[in-house]
Amino acid sequence: MATPTNTRFAVAVHVLAYLASCAAVGRTTPVGSEELAGSTAVNPVHVRKVLGPLRTAGLVRSRPGARGGWELDVDPATVNLAQVWQVLQGDDPVLGIHGPNPACPVGAGIQSVLADLDRRVAKAVLAELEGISLTDVLADSGFDPDDYAGFLC
Repeated sequence: MATPTNTRFAVAVHVLAYLASCAAVGRTTPVGSEELAGSTAVNPVHVRKVLGPLRTAGLVRSRPGARGGWELDVDPATVNLAQVWQVLQGDDPVLGIHGPNPACPVGAGIQSVLADLDRRVAKAVLAELEGISLTDVLADSGFDPDDYAGFLC
C-alpha cells in the first residue's frame, strides 16, 4: 500500500484529539510539542508546523516559555474535520495533479479532466468530513475520560 506524502491532516486530527482529551480529563497546563510528538510519533518541529495554521484559524492557542505549550481553544463538539481539512489543505489539489505534456494528444486534454475530478473529490471529502466533530473522533477512538485520567496528560 502506498504511503501518503502529506500527513498534516492526520497529525492535526491526532493532536487536536489529544488536546481535547487533555481538557476532558481536567488538565490545566499546556501540552508541549515534545509530548504531542511522542503521541503522534513525528518530530516536534512537524507538530509545530501543523499547529501554526490551526492557531491562526483559532482552533488552538499557544503559550510561550518553559512551561508553555498548546491548548485547544474551541469546544471539540463545535469543530468538524472539514474545518481542519480546509485550514491545512486550502485550495491545494487533493489528487496531486501533474503537468502533462501538452504536445501529446492525451496530455493536451487530460488536465481539464483531472482538474474537474479533483474538484469533485475535494467536494466529496469536505462533505464527509463536515459530519465528524472532534468529539466524534474521541468517541470513535474509545476515549473515556474516566479510563484515561491517570494515563493521559
